[in-house]
Amino acid sequence: MINWNDIDTVLLDMDGTLLDLHFDNYFWTEYLPDVYAQRKGISATESSRHLHGQFSAKQGSLEWYCLDHWSQRLDIDIAGLKREVQHMISIRPFAVEFLTRLHRSERDVVMVTNAHRQTLDIKMDNVDIRRWFDRMVISHDLQAPKEDQQFWHRLQSLHPFDPARTLLIDDTEQVLASAQHYGIAHLLTLLQPDSRRQKRIDTRFRGIHHFDEIMPDESNP
Repeated sequence: MINWNDIDTVLLDMDGTLLDLHFDNYFWTEYLPDVYAQRKGISATESSRHLHGQFSAKQGSLEWYCLDHWSQRLDIDIAGLKREVQHMISIRPFAVEFLTRLHRSERDVVMVTNAHRQTLDIKMDNVDIRRWFDRMVISHDLQAPKEDQQFWHRLQSLHPFDPARTLLIDDTEQVLASAQHYGIAHLLTLLQPDSRRQKRIDTRFRGIHHFDEIMPDESNP
């Protein structure tokens, strides 16, 4: 699926790609609505409906990923709530071996995430994978989400790469479409970002279930 001889730079998403998306889905669709319902004195159904409307209005924007925005908007310490269930954070199968092999190769390995800085810190406190990356790029620092072309232009200035020899692995199709529009030639998605949900079968981009399907050959860095 991947000819590693054609790849100089590997861009890797975090949530739903390297880490199981179950934590995030549980937090935003179950845990937060329950807490919000209790604090506002409303039903769980009302809470879920209200939050879904709030989130949908900001989907794909930088604010959608911003914990500060939602903490202020909902009058709840979102980062604090995340820490209450941080034991649920987990890394995907074969991700460590995949990262280890990439790190040993001569390729640049860069994390590109829309996650807020506080979210990244919480994740790395529980599943620390920082040592395998040459750089970790947060969309908030570039003031544009990966869905926006400005993200890729600013990433290019920060960490120059050849789009024709770059691989991006991400679980969000809007992000992959944005990267494709920018000119990134090698694109892969995850068929089951959340281990508790069904495998996707209608992805626009080529997909893998686990990283063992594309493991680089250490004998040919």
